Amino acid sequence: MAIDLVNPDGLPKPDVYRQLSIATGSKLVFLAGQVARDAEGRPVGAGDLAAQVEQAYLNIGTALTEIGGSFADVAKLTVYVVDWTPDKMPLLGEGVARAAEKLRADLVKPITLLGVSALGEPDLLVEVGATAVLE
Repeated sequence: MAIDLVNPDGLPKPDVYRQLSIATGSKLVFLAGQVARDAEGRPVGAGDLAAQVEQAYLNIGTALTEIGGSFADVAKLTVYVVDWTPDKMPLLGEGVARAAEKLRADLVKPITLLGVSALGEPDLLVEVGATAVLE
């Protein structure tokens, strides 16, 4: 695996993400932000943040599988949530947990979580960007 995840001494050690990823692979992969759309572009999870998070993560897994990788190769995630408030954290976690179960993968990665006023289409509640490193 090209990614080592670390919570170094001197920094908080959160359960839901890691502070660092150390990449040793040779192929950098920058995924476009993934949203709640299925393979045909149809909306998934209208009004349901957990369902939309799940679909965005599943789309990342699908994209990486297509190029011979997996979620294990993800070095960093950036999550954009419309009208973010801390009370939405359980829904975010629920969506990630459901995706992790379907992907059979550990999705705990370094993450940046940003609240935004809107995304590219009015029905979207979340967008997830990823950077991966493959051998």
